[in-house]
Formats: sequence, C-alpha cells, structure tokens
Amino acid sequence: MTPQSSFMVVAPLLPGKVAALRTLLATMNHCPGSVNPDNALVPFGRFDRLHFARFVILEDVTAGDIALYGVKPADFPVYLAFLGDCDGSKQAFIDDLVRRAGEGLRSIFSHCEGFDSGSKLAAWMLEHDKPAAAAYVNWIGRPVRQIVEERALRHFLSANVPRGAGGRANGDPQSIRKHLRDLVEAERSAGRLSLTDPEPTPLGWQVREWLHAVWVPLVLLAALPLMIVALPFLAWKLRRLETTDPEVVYRPPEAQLAKLRVLEDYDVTNQFTALGSVKPGRFRRYAVIVLLLLLDYSCRHIYNRGHLTRVQTIHFARWVLLDDKQRLMFASNYDGSLDSYMDDFINKVAWGLNLVFSNGVGYPRTSWLVVEGARNEQHFKNYLRRHELPTEVWYKAYPGLTAFDLATNTRIREGLEASSATDEQVREWLKLL
Repeated sequence: MTPQSSFMVVAPLLPGKVAALRTLLATMNHCPGSVNPDNALVPFGRFDRLHFARFVILEDVTAGDIALYGVKPADFPVYLAFLGDCDGSKQAFIDDLVRRAGEGLRSIFSHCEGFDSGSKLAAWMLEHDKPAAAAYVNWIGRPVRQIVEERALRHFLSANVPRGAGGRANGDPQSIRKHLRDLVEAERSAGRLSLTDPEPTPLGWQVREWLHAVWVPLVLLAALPLMIVALPFLAWKLRRLETTDPEVVYRPPEAQLAKLRVLEDYDVTNQFTALGSVKPGRFRRYAVIVLLLLLDYSCRHIYNRGHLTRVQTIHFARWVLLDDKQRLMFASNYDGSLDSYMDDFINKVAWGLNLVFSNGVGYPRTSWLVVEGARNEQHFKNYLRRHELPTEVWYKAYPGLTAFDLATNTRIREGLEASSATDEQVREWLKLL
C-alpha cells in the first residue's frame, strides 16, 4: 500500500508583489479556475504521484473582525501558499518536483521574502513547509496510478459487456465474468491495459501510524482525572463565551462572491480555501488545538476508507494553524457545488463543524459547542463565504471522477480479480459496469 502525504509551502510575499504574482500565476491557467496541466511553470500533469495541488494567496480580508473583542488586529503578512497531496513521502515528491520544474518554481517563489536565486530550492521549500494540524484522505493507500488504471479498466469492461434490452448485461453471469476476465488478460498481455500490483507498505509509515494510534488515547487517558476536575470550570467558561462572543454573519459583497464563483464548477470536483482568526484567549486557543488533534486522530485511524463521518464527497482536506496559532486555514477538494457541499455538512455533521470552526472569530453562535452554529444555515454559509479565498491555480489529476466513482472503480477491479464469486455477486458486480 502506498500512503499519501501532503505539503504546504508558506512564505510571506515581498511588499508590492501581490499583483505581479497573481499575473504570473494566471499564466498557468487556460482561464480563471481552469488549469493548464502542461503549463510552462509547473506542469502538474507530468507528475504521476500528484493528486491535487494549488497556489493560493493568503490575504485575510476578515482579520479586522477580531477588533469586536477589543483586541487590536494584528498586521499579518500576505502569504503565498503552495499546497499538494501526493503518493509516498513529501520529501521525495518535492525533490522530483524541483528536478523537473525548478525554474518555474523559482520564478514563482522569487516574489517571496527570504528567497533568492542561490537558494537550494528543495531545502527552502521543506523549510517553509507548514504541517497540517489535521488532515483527511478519502482512501489512504489508493495512489494516482491505481485511480488511472481502474478508470481505464472500467471503460474497457463497460464497452465489452454483452448487453440486452435496456442496456443490462445479457447472459449467464459466470460466463460473462469469465469472458471479461479473458479479455482483460489478453489486453494486459498485449500491453494495452495495466493493473499494477500495490507497492509494499513502508515499514516506517506503519510504525509511525501504530505509535500515533496508541499514544493519543494513552495521553487522553492520563489527562482524564484532571479533565474531570476541571470540567465544571470549563463548562462555565464555555457557556460564558458562547453567550457573549460576537457574530459576523452578514452576506459578503456581491463583487467578492463573483470572484469566487468564476473559479468554480469546471469539473465534478471543486476546491475550497478559507482563512480566519481564532477567537482570542487561552480557552479558545487550547480548545482548537485539542479538537484538531482529535480530528486528526479520527481521520488517520477511523475515517480513512471513503467517508468523513457521514460525508463521502471529500477527496482531501486539511486544517492548518498559522501565525503562532492565531489563525486557522482550511483547504479541501470536494465533489459537487459549494452549496451542496455546505448542505451535506449542515444536514449530516453540523455538530462536527461547530466543534472546530466555532472557535473562529465571527462564527454563528453555538450552544455547548455542538448545538446551533452551523444549523443556522444562512448565517453559516455567509460566514464561510466571507472567509473563502480565491484559489489562483488548482489542479486535479483525474478530472471527471468523483470520490464515489473512485470507490466504484475499485469495487469493479476487486470483483474482477476475486478468485470466485456466486451468481448473485456477479450480477451485482455487472450492475457497476
């Protein structure tokens, strides 16, 4: 199994360079929101271990909201962020990226503070890599190569199924399956179809995951007595803050919404990037740190096979704390429109949204951390849109495929490669084609 990694290179921009950088990044697109995978700067389409990537300028238009708490807004720099999700280690991928797209990356990062032409690019990128406080992978261990091969397999099988009236498979199910298996074997022998065996799971990754799976519950168990003692105070503090924290939930200006909408719906999958301040005070800071730790644990060890709680439309997502944990950035790659994406979360896991995002300045008011909040649908949607940032460049390695498609294609391959199957199992398998 090939595990996935993520990277996020973050660096402050030089004064006066934002407009020039936006112009340069725009040359990587066919049009706003639609990347050219073979662009001259970073030809993403030539990297067969890259799932998603994006360049986004982190310019926070909501930073002044914290003044509602009587806190002077910080003078945060404008950052460039380069995000990616890849197969294998991020260091190996960045080394490959630098070898093959170093010149383009240098021209982009030349707009950043502390970068010069003599910098060792890979080392500079890793030095500026910002690890996620929590990260979600739809299906840990499904590499790009497998996705591409299983898409081709599905197309081939669908084109060769003998069909009757209504387009359904026609004939004895076992005979059809044997016929299709023979055709696939012939295509593989001729080199026209590939089904690569999984790579061995790296031992180091297995050890790290096992240790992480064990130490987090142990730490929580050790802290349990203290948490029980502190619970009455924490509950009082939480309710006191929840009843006094200001909301900032007005609809964003139409011009801001228009800039965001023009970048959406070029594919069945969309991107989302948002940035906002964490509410002031140690209570909120420690709350978001602990809750992101628990979220990361759940994503790594529980929700790693096609769904995040009840939501099945997310490919990759991450939560990143910035500026000494004063701000939180969220980035995701999801299927469908943004409205359907937000509705999916509101209807299925509004409590989960509240746990983390209610610690952000201006979030719709919650009760006991999990009640209300995102349930106030329009306020929640306004809040997200206010904090959303336009993504300058966004790449997806397998356009046209949803997370549901990826799961279906894997089931098709598993059904084909199974040593045996009952007639009923084959009929259900054929329905997938």
